[in-house]
Amino acid sequence: MQFLVYILAYPLLWLISILPFPIFYLFSDFVCFLVYRVIGYRKKVVRENLALTLPHLNDAERKVIEKKFYKHMCDLFLEMVKTMSMSPEEMEGRFHVTNIDLVLDYAKRGKSVILVASHYASYEWLLTINPKLGFQGVAVYKRLANPYFDRLIRKIRSKYNTEMIETRKAIPTMAKNQREGILSLYGLASDQSPKMERIFHSMKFMGVEVPVHTGAETLAKKYDLAVLFVEVKKVRRGYYEATFIPLADNPKEFENFKITEMYLKEVEKQILEAPEFYLWTHKRWKHRIE
Repeated sequence: MQFLVYILAYPLLWLISILPFPIFYLFSDFVCFLVYRVIGYRKKVVRENLALTLPHLNDAERKVIEKKFYKHMCDLFLEMVKTMSMSPEEMEGRFHVTNIDLVLDYAKRGKSVILVASHYASYEWLLTINPKLGFQGVAVYKRLANPYFDRLIRKIRSKYNTEMIETRKAIPTMAKNQREGILSLYGLASDQSPKMERIFHSMKFMGVEVPVHTGAETLAKKYDLAVLFVEVKKVRRGYYEATFIPLADNPKEFENFKITEMYLKEVEKQILEAPEFYLWTHKRWKHRIE
């Protein structure tokens, strides 16, 4: 059944990917109408998250953010599909990095890096910058239940020479690369809710005390990796801009959980600036600590 779903869906995904951008975004508007107006996908979760984290706004203001978010979310996931057929030149024109020299300097110094991102703006197209950075790119991701779609997602995300590894393989991969002297850049999005058995620390995120992922900080200290945050902004529809922000060159010098706190502060800053571009459908605040 999983294979049947895949072979039926793949031709449609390919046709979507080759649409000219004006028609592509008209199609995204149609999908948004279905997702938001007809299906109401996770609308309750989105509203609860917005009310919890943006209490200073009234209902009408949060409703505006909600509508903008659904439009952006549909763009985001369809843009991942669009990656299937986009040329490197097209991608270069739509996803710009402002300070790539900062990362190239780490490569010159022979320092591997953990790049922490968030589920904000275009975290999918962020994977396309790897060929410019001078590192072996490694992105940690959660495996999909459908093995055929999982393979497709890995193929799309690996198009720009980024190796996709499951969470459980992160430590063995880092240990191997360190032993063999492979200069690497590891990408992690650590702003979602950890599993209950992996909760080691909590702190305030968007004004709410919640368990937080501490894996990026722990791995950075274990393998002496510099930690950078990548801030991605949506300039306009279909165009994004990324900026690297150093958090810790020598992570072992920081007290425990300080780097995680710094990272979440940067994510908060993004969200408060333009909340409609954050992924509000995730149940990020489901494990609240009173």
